Amino acid sequence: MEELEHTCPHPRTTLTEPAIFARETSCDCRAPHEKLTIAQARRGTPVDRPVRVYADGIFDLFHSGHARALMQAKNLFPNTYLIVGVCSDELTHKYKGFTVMTEHERYEALRHCRYVDEVLRDAPWTLTPEFLEKHKIDFVAHDDIPYSSAGSEDVYKHIKEAGMFVPTQRTEGISTSDIITRIVRDYDVYARRNLQRGYTAKELNVSYINEKKYRLQNQVDRMKEKVRTVEEKSKHFVYRVEEKSHDLIQKWEEKSREFIGNFLELFGPDGTWKQVFQERSGRMLSYALSPRGSPSNSPPRELSPLRSPSPPSPPARWHNARPSPPTSPKGASASISSMSEGDEDEK
Repeated sequence: MEELEHTCPHPRTTLTEPAIFARETSCDCRAPHEKLTIAQARRGTPVDRPVRVYADGIFDLFHSGHARALMQAKNLFPNTYLIVGVCSDELTHKYKGFTVMTEHERYEALRHCRYVDEVLRDAPWTLTPEFLEKHKIDFVAHDDIPYSSAGSEDVYKHIKEAGMFVPTQRTEGISTSDIITRIVRDYDVYARRNLQRGYTAKELNVSYINEKKYRLQNQVDRMKEKVRTVEEKSKHFVYRVEEKSHDLIQKWEEKSREFIGNFLELFGPDGTWKQVFQERSGRMLSYALSPRGSPSNSPPRELSPLRSPSPPSPPARWHNARPSPPTSPKGASASISSMSEGDEDEK
């Protein structure tokens, strides 16, 4: 058993290295190779070796459709060893047409697919019993659409009749032909792009006139891009100005409302200024109508220290008293005062 495990390759368990190339002489697996049915393989038998599944193709411009088909082939059975056959340039150009990638580029693309355990170079176009026996192939995986080529309606017909064919599903919307169609359809775009990236017209197989036309179109596109950039910057500037203007107008409206409110609060019908004015007017009117009264008792008149008090005059009756003529104005005033005082006393 140890010898069998040593001589029989197992599926890859790590992805740190690319898949190996198949030997051109024979299969390395020396375990007893009994014919299996699909039911047996799905149950996980035999236990001493993996189920060897073969998938072939051109794999030009390796894409996700190819990878998904190989993923299905790898997961057909619990223990699968996937061998991928890649046809050479010679066979492909003869039976199918010119390829974009060389055969060595296609080999390397398959070696670095995570689902592939072994790559068989220069695979045959039609699978013979000798080839299947040589590589100990249990089943062949491919999509179920009849593949007419090399004078045959379906190159997998005899494989299907032998019960060794396991179908996989195609991925719609992606194929090598679709990718090439996109490139051909937009050929001018890609030619202009590569000229702009430094490729020469000779490398692109572009004529002198087309080269000048493409370069002129590139210049026009650059000018359009500059104009578009300026327009975008202008739009951005205008937007910022409008935004600032809107903010200023909003602030102005807020300040205006605040000013009007303060003005009305101060000078309105019920404003503070009116109340102050009414209070002051009422106070002034009350002052005008009710002035302050003079003091009821006048302070006593003080005598001048220079003047001595005159002696009291003798009492006399009014009818006998005849005032003597005053000798001076001061005397006259004094006499009048004395007379008035006498009258008061008499009363």
